[in-house]
Amino acid sequence: MRGWWQDLTDLVLPAECGGCGTPRVALCARCRAALCGAAPRRVRPVPEPPGLPVVHAAAAYEEAVRAVLLAHKERGALALVGPLGEALAGAVRASLTYGDEGVRGAKGARGTTAGGAGAVPVLLVPVPSAGRAVRARGHDPVRRIALAAAGELRRRGVPARVLGALRQRRPVADQAGLNSRERRANLSGALGTVPGAGPLLRGAGHVVVVDDLMTTGASLTEAARALGGVDGVQGEGDDQAHRTGRHQARNGAENQIGNQPSRGEGNGTAGVPANALVARAKGAAKTVSAAVVAASPDSFKINRN
Repeated sequence: MRGWWQDLTDLVLPAECGGCGTPRVALCARCRAALCGAAPRRVRPVPEPPGLPVVHAAAAYEEAVRAVLLAHKERGALALVGPLGEALAGAVRASLTYGDEGVRGAKGARGTTAGGAGAVPVLLVPVPSAGRAVRARGHDPVRRIALAAAGELRRRGVPARVLGALRQRRPVADQAGLNSRERRANLSGALGTVPGAGPLLRGAGHVVVVDDLMTTGASLTEAARALGGVDGVQGEGDDQAHRTGRHQARNGAENQIGNQPSRGEGNGTAGVPANALVARAKGAAKTVSAAVVAASPDSFKINRN
């Protein structure tokens, strides 16, 4: 268990870069670029488990990125949470604009979102860690990164918050050493929603499952399944359903806007801006997506969009 003085020392006097070991810096410029420098991309594991939500990742899980994640998770290098949160926030923004960039008016996954696209709340739902793992590490790394990502999103105008909506319903075996099929079997039915989460999930504009790493996709698939048990939340991971739901919402919003008198360039109605109508219609076709800091390199090589 880490002491408070160790956490303070790490934050004030970083010993070395978490990615490459460069002395006297928490994360050097090169390793930060490896983690946060590229535009987040859609990723898919091979084989892709049925029910996997649409997933975006900030970086490939290799070299410096792998070292940074392990330093934060296993060695409690808390000074790394800021860059990790920035990376996850970029992946979340990519998931929010997936398939409808023209409606949200986004300038890019890392740029500012124009036109008030953050008008509806975004819930980040961390994949829960086993209690024994949290106790052994002395912190919950995924929740910590999610909180940092939510702060980064709010600074960019997206009203994001973290909701611990999921819990483990039963013990699961250590995933290390299990293949994709064994991981799916290990996690099947393992997660459930916490009491009282339903109204908050239904009231969100978008629900994004977040994790630090995707390898086989088993954890994200199980999380989406559990969230899909809440009325008003579509947890299935079918890409066509995801796109269809968003386009139906977009078309409904555009029809609403087109049937109303215009108000200058804003094209709003009855005091409601056009982008608010779009956001409102999207809320009716809510699906669960997912975002991670990193994913296996192979998952970036598959392009089936």
